[in-house]
Amino acid sequence: MHNDVTATGHAARIATVDALLPAPLPFEVGGDSALLSAEVGDTTAAGLTTCTGLGPDSPRSMWRALVEHRLEVQLAGPDPAAGLDALLTRWDEHLGSLARVGDTECAAVLSRPSRDTAGATELLRHGFAPVGVLAVRPAQRMAAGPDATPGVCIRHATPDDLSTAVALQLELQRYDAQFGRITLRPGVEELITKELLHHLERPEPQVWIAELYGQPLGMVVLQMPDETGWIRHRVAASRVGYLSSLAVSETARSSGVGTALAAHAHQVFDEAGADVVLLHHAVANPRSTPFWYAQGYRPLWTGWQRRPAVRSR
Repeated sequence: MHNDVTATGHAARIATVDALLPAPLPFEVGGDSALLSAEVGDTTAAGLTTCTGLGPDSPRSMWRALVEHRLEVQLAGPDPAAGLDALLTRWDEHLGSLARVGDTECAAVLSRPSRDTAGATELLRHGFAPVGVLAVRPAQRMAAGPDATPGVCIRHATPDDLSTAVALQLELQRYDAQFGRITLRPGVEELITKELLHHLERPEPQVWIAELYGQPLGMVVLQMPDETGWIRHRVAASRVGYLSSLAVSETARSSGVGTALAAHAHQVFDEAGADVVLLHHAVANPRSTPFWYAQGYRPLWTGWQRRPAVRSR
């Protein structure tokens, strides 16, 4: 079986699924990566495995297990679900020689195009759960700007807002940690403080505070199109904005603060010429999932995770 043949068939199939998905390329093996393959009749599957590790003091450690085994998947042929099932079995065998049984700081992770639902049952059968979504919102180019929300004023954050920003982000992290995308670690407040201070000390910080009748109760953090090279390859668009986080104090929920912040963020991205805006959210979060889709987002990629990567048998 040839990887480029699978890639070609996979690309043709994906092109019919979602116009905002980027065109996939044949896998290239390098470093510690490995290529796995499987065949089921006329269906072929290819997977590129990689492993990355972080220290617990890394800011990124809040968003993942310390060790992540990742699998990129390409499926071609008449039965992609069966192809994925066979590939996952091969990956299980591969992981058995690399990961310790029951290690909760070791996760097996893969992303699938959200609208390519073939194989969802097989992922569940192999112990994976849909944990996070990379959602996309095409630009709307609001010439008149968003409608004003009574009582809400949005302004640039300054270093004087650091304590407020940290408190809002901590509240968001603690709530989201219930749903599997976030790991609360010792020193999380220090990590958040350092990251927000880095944003606030920039010449033009893309951190915005929402005040409700003069009281700061919400915050949004943005990455502009010239900063999003790390995620631009996930969408078929040239200029990509990324909404890093939006936090609203529990006391201000359902007050319009979150909607006002989102509308302001979209206006900023529109003015910067962004073609699309991306953001991550937890699938199981009962607040963020309906909120973001009411703001014009939809799922683009779904992140599936099994943690620990190797379960006890």
